[in-house]
Amino acid sequence: MNYLKYTQYIYLVFGLFFIYEGFTKINTEETPWLSFGIAALAIFMFFFRRKFAKKFENDKNKNM
Repeated sequence: MNYLKYTQYIYLVFGLFFIYEGFTKINTEETPWLSFGIAALAIFMFFFRRKFAKKFENDKNKNM
């Protein structure tokens, strides 16, 4: 279960990647809105997983 601490950062990396991809699509004639939408979802998931991991850790410490 220790790997769950680090998997939340994958969402942050994907979010940053899609933000970069969205800005590069702005310079071309492609629509960047899907990239920005996926980036927003990935960043939301990062904070959601982070909160869930802290809650899980606090519950684990209470039971011990």
